[in-house]
Amino acid sequence: MVQLIVGNKGKGKTKHLLEKVNAQVLEATGNIVYLDKSSKHMYELNNKVRLINVSDYMIASADEFTGFLSGIISQDHDLQMMFLDNFLNIAYLEDKDIAPVVDKLEKFGEAFGVDFVLSVGVNEDELPESLKEKVIVSL
Repeated sequence: MVQLIVGNKGKGKTKHLLEKVNAQVLEATGNIVYLDKSSKHMYELNNKVRLINVSDYMIASADEFTGFLSGIISQDHDLQMMFLDNFLNIAYLEDKDIAPVVDKLEKFGEAFGVDFVLSVGVNEDELPESLKEKVIVSL
């Protein structure tokens, strides 16, 4: 399952994402991973959440990003949830159609039992129609 937290820059998407991940860790039976473009939020996350600073891994395209996610999923059979902050930036999708990558994440989720929560820096009305049903918070 893929869920989206949407809104323009500065609307509080990261705050909602951090609250959701910290609430989820109390209920989770598997591992949780939080991907971001920096380690800035390290101390706001529960210590049971694995923070990955995506900018450390020389990713340069959406294809490389999905390959990176595939590698994370393949090495952790207990992975339950992934939270992706600043999704457009870390996935190299700014000014691009995000639907194909979100569809791929949906397929990863179905195949490996991983749920994804993404913070996406656009208004809900700017999303493709196929993604609007995935919105859980619109700011």
